[in-house]
Amino acid sequence: MYTTFLLPLCLAAPQAPQFDTPVRLQAGDAYVQVEAPGYAAPCWHDLDKDGKKDLIVGQFSDGKMKVYKGLGGSKLAAGEWLMAAGAIAEVPGVW
Repeated sequence: MYTTFLLPLCLAAPQAPQFDTPVRLQAGDAYVQVEAPGYAAPCWHDLDKDGKKDLIVGQFSDGKMKVYKGLGGSKLAAGEWLMAAGAIAEVPGVW
């Protein structure tokens, strides 16, 4: 009884994640880039609490993070390293 009920639901569900078409994000006068080997794990968050989402992009090799301040209207400022106590912040334990 349960198999007969669940089988149509399983067949109707999408079998893979559905994503929008990729776009290249521009920040300032350049495109947002990640350093090799990749593994950037980008994230949107309003860091400065101004109501506009900022883009944070990690750097795998040194554990640093670049912040692209949201300017509104889908525009981003040029990237700057995330700072803590007057120095570039680093996530410990990253190569």
